[in-house]
Amino acid sequence: MTDSANLKWYVLRAISGKENKVKEYLESEMKNSDLGQYVHQVLIPTEKVYQIRNGKKIAKERNYMPGYVLIEANLFGEVIHRVKNIPNVLGFLGEKNKIPTPIRPSEVNRILGTMDELQESEEEILTPFYKGDNVKVTYGPFSGFTGTIDEVNTEKKKLKVMVTIFGRKTPLELSFTQVEKE
Repeated sequence: MTDSANLKWYVLRAISGKENKVKEYLESEMKNSDLGQYVHQVLIPTEKVYQIRNGKKIAKERNYMPGYVLIEANLFGEVIHRVKNIPNVLGFLGEKNKIPTPIRPSEVNRILGTMDELQESEEEILTPFYKGDNVKVTYGPFSGFTGTIDEVNTEKKKLKVMVTIFGRKTPLELSFTQVEKE
């Protein structure tokens, strides 16, 4: 491995959605060739997101900086060109005279700190519900009833659903987990 004093963080621009392929390719190159002497770490900033599908909560990882891959490396000469020529890599962020500019340690700490916070943070549920959607109540005393969404409160993860009971529209306040889309 290289001297840790020479290692700096750089941001690789990648084709959006191909960040994992770039990371896999870089890691395989690090194992199979001498690139491992110059590139120390490869990171993709991700966050955990929860979606509700068919009444079940599903955990999913999502990039919070799409199109970017962070690498900790000692870049010089031919190493820069080898990293740039990896499939799906567009180049480095902040290149001056074809030489990549490292990001400041404060920026690295902020990104890595944000990544840690997002991994440990409270469950964030993606809102698959919008005003006017038809939903069916799946849990609680009104299960089996259908209605339309009148309000969506993403902070409290609650919905106001207008349900017809005895011929009259009645508002119900339900959580995201108590309903499913029709």
